[in-house]
This record gives sequence, C-alpha cells and structure tokens, in this order.
Amino acid sequence: MAKRVVLAYSGGLDTSVAVRWMIEQWGVEVICLAVDVGQASDDWDVVRERAKAAGALEAIVVDARKEFADDFVAPALKANAMYEGRYPLVSALSRPVIVKHLVETARYHGAQAVAHGCTGKGNDQVRFEVSTRALAPDLEVLAPVRGWGMTREDSIHYAYDHQIPIVATKEKVYSIDDNLWGRAIECGEMEDPWAVPPPGVWLLTKPTETEPRDVVIGFEQGQPVSVDGERLEMLDIIDRLNGIVGSYGWGRIDMVENRRVGIKSRETYECPAALALILAHKDLESICLERDLDREKARIEPRYAELIYDGLWFSPLKESFDAFVDKSQEFVTGEVRLRLAPGSCQVTGRRSEHSLYDYELATYDAADTFRHEDSAGFVRLWGLGIETWSARQASKRPSS
Repeated sequence: MAKRVVLAYSGGLDTSVAVRWMIEQWGVEVICLAVDVGQASDDWDVVRERAKAAGALEAIVVDARKEFADDFVAPALKANAMYEGRYPLVSALSRPVIVKHLVETARYHGAQAVAHGCTGKGNDQVRFEVSTRALAPDLEVLAPVRGWGMTREDSIHYAYDHQIPIVATKEKVYSIDDNLWGRAIECGEMEDPWAVPPPGVWLLTKPTETEPRDVVIGFEQGQPVSVDGERLEMLDIIDRLNGIVGSYGWGRIDMVENRRVGIKSRETYECPAALALILAHKDLESICLERDLDREKARIEPRYAELIYDGLWFSPLKESFDAFVDKSQEFVTGEVRLRLAPGSCQVTGRRSEHSLYDYELATYDAADTFRHEDSAGFVRLWGLGIETWSARQASKRPSS
C-alpha cells in the first residue's frame, strides 16, 4: 500500500506542482488540505478542482476563520505581539492553525506523513515542521519544494506539461500571503531596501476617506468585543476595522526583518485592523494595569512575539506566557477612542470601570487629595544612595 501524505495546499504554483511531483517521484497518495484563514481572493471550488487535476486523492477545504480569530489572533493581541516591535505576525500566526488541521486530517485519513510547499530560505518551513513535531512527533514531514531543484520557470513548464491548471505566469512579480489579520507582500523591486513600494501592491490601505472620524473599540478582559457600541465577534471586528481604518490609508509597514534562518529580508505589510487594535489595547492597559505588572508584561511581549515568529506556538514557554497574559487581562475592560484622518490613527481617549487613574490624586485643582507633606521624606530616602555616593566617591575621582 502506498504511503499517504496530507499536503498543506494553497492552490498556488508550488503546492499544485508538488502534488504531481510527489506522486511521480515518491509514489505516494496525496490528500490536499486547504485552510481558510481569511484569504481575500481564493475561490475554494477552483482550489479543489486544481488539486484534483494535479492528481490529489482528495481535496479538503476547512473554514478556520473564526477559530483563527478567537484562538490564535486574540491571544496574540492580548500579548501585544509585534515581532521586532513592528510586525503583528500576519503570516506567522496562521501557520499553527493550519498545522493543527493538517495533523487532524492526517490522523483521520490514516496518513503517515504531512507535507508543505515551503522553500529553504523562508520562515514558514520552520513553523510547519516544528509545529507538526510538537503535535505529532510520529508523523514524517516532507518538503518537496526544498529539494526538487526546480526554478519558478521550471515549475511553470512542469505544470503545463502535466495539464495542471495554474494561474501563475512568468510575469508574476510579487509574493503575497494574506489572511484576516493582514497582507504580506514581498519580492519584485521591493527586494531592494531603498526602493519605494509601488502603489499597486496595496489593497487594504487604499486611501478613500478624507473626512476625519472617531471609532470606539470596546474590550472585555483584553478581548475586543465591540466597535462604536455594536457588539461583534472577533472575526467581524477585524473585518470591520480593516475596512474603516484601511480607508484612511493607515496600517502599512515597510521594514527589514531578521528571518529565523539567519538572513535579513525586506518585507512590506498592510494590517490596519491589527495595528489599530494593538494600539487601542496597549492604551487601555495603561490605565488598567498596575505599574509593575504593566512593565513586566511589556518585558515579555517581545519574547512572546519571537516564539510565534519562530514557529514555537505549541511550546511550554508559550503556554506559560499565555497563563501570565490571561491573568494580566483580568481587569482590562473598557473603551478606547481612535481618531482617524488621512494617513493617521491616534488614541484620543480611554475609559474603564477598573481604571487605576484617580482624578483626586492626579489633579492640581481644589479636589486634590494627594498628601504633599509625605513627599519630602520619600524624595530624601529615594536619593539617599546617590547622595552618599556623591559625598564619598564622586568628589574624589582622579581627574582625567
């Protein structure tokens, strides 16, 4: 009996060619699994037909949009996860949910292996393989694209020779990966870090609105629950904000990031909802979190983002961080007002029933309840160490 493999199938050139190539070269049976995480342009009927035409034994599409939003995006948002302080992990966040369904499909269909269409230069090979081994260490992980030695042109010819219906052409310039959390655009002239991204690459952030407006985002225990007072599911909040915020031309990122494999890569992203939600969430935390908790959470946030970027979503450290983050969000409930204008998104207000901002302590007006007389002793004790150092050592330093 032939080995059975479940392939993480995108419907693009590489994974379509991989179906037939694995059948011919390795003599395996291939089941294609496409996972819908909110890609903008996929026709899933066409994707199924393309997989079957390539030789797949079966072509399965799973709608994981709500699961992706609730179980993967929401925890990352609570942690304000931004790789290298800028990138909200658009592609990286979708990989663990895809792998979860990849493993489940392999179990259901009695497959001995899973496969992906990643190259040897990118981050996704790490995410697919490490996540698979975390969930199912007994499954073999195959990477046909990494080893077949074909150029893009070779792959196009292979598809034509084997009557695999593809939409790829030699003229396709950009590599685009999108989901409900945003879009990643790379390659083409943008491989030059000095080159300006051409206007045509942007889809979510085309500026169409010119009049400023406010949008109010409501949170409960760190989770977005409403937009302008209307309660919505996480999935719908993201969709709504992508439309509203993106229409002001805000939400673009242009950066050179450090890939896990050790190379620097120029990347452009557009993620208006993601950046707006993180901006609002961080601001709400500023009035709801006690100072030391706020600072300690900020300290682990970059590490949390690195774990996701590096394919370690299913790891004991990530799980432990989640416990800390969830506890920290116990009182992060309230509303944040964002002011939108062309090319701009700014916080202009925040409120919470659990706010630690005390007007009577903060004000300089007559309502002031702060005990000013307590400050003299506090300040003297706070500076005592520096005062002693200055008297005993600083004044006796040898002159240079």
